[in-house]
Amino acid sequence: MIQITRTIAIDESEIQQEFIRASGPGGQNINKVATAVQLRFDVVNSPSLPDDVRGRLIRLSGRRITGDGVLIIDARRFRTQERNRQDAIDRMVELIRKAVQKPKVRRKARPTLASKRRRLEAKRRRSQTKRMRRSVPRFKEE
Repeated sequence: MIQITRTIAIDESEIQQEFIRASGPGGQNINKVATAVQLRFDVVNSPSLPDDVRGRLIRLSGRRITGDGVLIIDARRFRTQERNRQDAIDRMVELIRKAVQKPKVRRKARPTLASKRRRLEAKRRRSQTKRMRRSVPRFKEE
């Protein structure tokens, strides 16, 4: 069992791991050993995830999720299978933990009465300044 939170745990049988040859560091070893890991987790059909978490996880996954709802994580950072395997699992757990957090509800804020008064007072002062700059009309003497 992979413990995500206190209430959510994923059984390791829900995860498929495939080892593939990686590019990058490794010397001659790179041509012989399949060290990169491709982890697959079926988000849509997983009994371990609550519906709200499942929806947020699908939205958060972006390009990493297929049309069938399978999350694919590639890990090829390290030279050994075990470290890449652990890296892939850690990245999946981190992604699910982000999906568990409920987004805060946006509440529309209104300006306070004091801020409205300050704004109107500033407008009055600016208006007065501009009024004082106007030229005074001349009266014709007859």
